[in-house]
Amino acid sequence: MAEFIKKSYLCTPMDKVYGYKVDLKGMTEDAVSHRWVLSDDFFSAVHGPEIEKGQVDVALRVKRTAEAFELEFQFDGQVEVECDRCLEPMNLPVHGECSLDARLGEEDDDDGDLITVAENPGVLDLSWYLYEMVALGIPMRHVHPEGQCDAAVVEKLSGAGKEKPVDPRWAALEQLKTKTNNKE
Repeated sequence: MAEFIKKSYLCTPMDKVYGYKVDLKGMTEDAVSHRWVLSDDFFSAVHGPEIEKGQVDVALRVKRTAEAFELEFQFDGQVEVECDRCLEPMNLPVHGECSLDARLGEEDDDDGDLITVAENPGVLDLSWYLYEMVALGIPMRHVHPEGQCDAAVVEKLSGAGKEKPVDPRWAALEQLKTKTNNKE
């Protein structure tokens, strides 16, 4: 990750999601590197459904090719999500690599494989892509390690499958119903 880091951009309350743009049109070098720290401010400003808090380091290398731009991301950190078992917050490590291809064109377009950025202004806003990249790095199942879930919730869940005792008045009626069904 260290070889990708040339410039350092940190998320501050003033720039929240506005500091995650790459000027493709203005690139003067064949390759440019950026670094961001996605913090609680970033995740709350994006308003994504999965993550509300976290601390994730992201390194980006943008390489200009003959007709496009190759964006290579590396990320590492942790995010806070709800435990699937007790619904209490828990921290999960996230890390990974991904890539994205972009080109300049007449208007903005995202067909999934190639992002087209309008030549005027020629700037690619990566805030939502960064959020999705981190969210996709979260494991499908997130559960506290054994013994760390909220004890009250675990106790309720352990008793959820048990049948409650039947009121004796209803038990007598149930016996009557059973006898009637057996005679038929």
